[in-house]
Amino acid sequence: MRARRREFTEDGVTVIHEPGRTIVRDGEGVFIRHDETARFRDLGGDFRTERRGNEMVSSYERPGGVRVITVTDDNGQLLRRIRRYPDGREVILIDNSFRPRARTFEEQIIVLPPPEYSMSQERYMVDAGEAPPEMIYEALTAPPVQRPPRRYTLDEVRHSPTVRAYTRSVDVNTINFDAGSWEVKPDQIGRLDTIAAALGRAITANPNEVFLIEGHTDAVGNDTDNLSLSDRRAQSIAAVLTQSYNVPPENLTTQGYGEQYPKVQTQGPSRENRRVTLRRVTELLNQQNTQAPQQ
Repeated sequence: MRARRREFTEDGVTVIHEPGRTIVRDGEGVFIRHDETARFRDLGGDFRTERRGNEMVSSYERPGGVRVITVTDDNGQLLRRIRRYPDGREVILIDNSFRPRARTFEEQIIVLPPPEYSMSQERYMVDAGEAPPEMIYEALTAPPVQRPPRRYTLDEVRHSPTVRAYTRSVDVNTINFDAGSWEVKPDQIGRLDTIAAALGRAITANPNEVFLIEGHTDAVGNDTDNLSLSDRRAQSIAAVLTQSYNVPPENLTTQGYGEQYPKVQTQGPSRENRRVTLRRVTELLNQQNTQAPQQ
C-alpha cells in the first residue's frame, strides 16, 4: 500500500492518496476519508452508480428488495444515505447535507464540555471481552449519557471526540489481526457473536439505528500507516458483521483513528489500544425522516 501512495503538499496541507482512501494532514491534525460505497460494492449483487448533476448516486439492493442509496459529492464525501423500501417509502439514515459544506477540517471539529453521568466507568466504556451480553446490548441501545446541544453531521461526529464522548461505547479487542493486515481470519469471526447479536436485536427494535465502528491502533509504527490500517480494520469488521451475521450494511458506518485516541497511554505495543470501538450515534445524527412514496 505504501508503494501505491501519492503525496503532495499545498498551503501547509499534506494530502496522501492511496487506493480507496485519502489522508489529510494539516496544522490541526490528521484524518482519513474512505470510499463510502466500497463496502456495498464489495458485497456483490445489484450495485450501480450514476451521476446526477454534481452528485454521484450509488444504489445497492439487498435481499428483500430493500435498496440502499448512497449520495456523495464530486470529492467522494458522503452527503446522504437512504433506505428505500419496495413500496417506495424512504428513510434518510445519514444526512451530511443539512449544514453548509465545511471549507476546512477544523470547521468539522466540535468542542463540547465533558458530559456528566453517574454510571460506572465499566458501563460507560464497556469491554466486550469481559462484559455480559446484556450490558453490551444496553450500551448499544442507550441514549446519549447527556442530551447533546444540537444535531450533528456524520462528519462532525467522526471528527469530534468530545461529541462522541456523549455516547456509551463498546470496545472489542478480542480480534487479533496479523501485523500490517486488516483481514479478519475465519477463526476470529466467532468472537463477534455477542456484538452481532446485540446489533441485530437493536436494529430489529429500531431499523433506523446508526452505529459507528471506530478503528484504533497502538503507537508502534508511523502514524500514516496506523491511520490507514485502523480505517481498513474498522471496515473489515463492518463487512464481517454484514456477510457473516446479516447486519444491514446501511446501519453501520466506519472511521479509522490510528493511534490518536489510546485507551492506555503508552508508546509501546498495547493490546488494549489495538481495538475497534462501537457506538450508537443515532441520536447525535437525529435523522429519522420517513417520507411518503414519490409519485
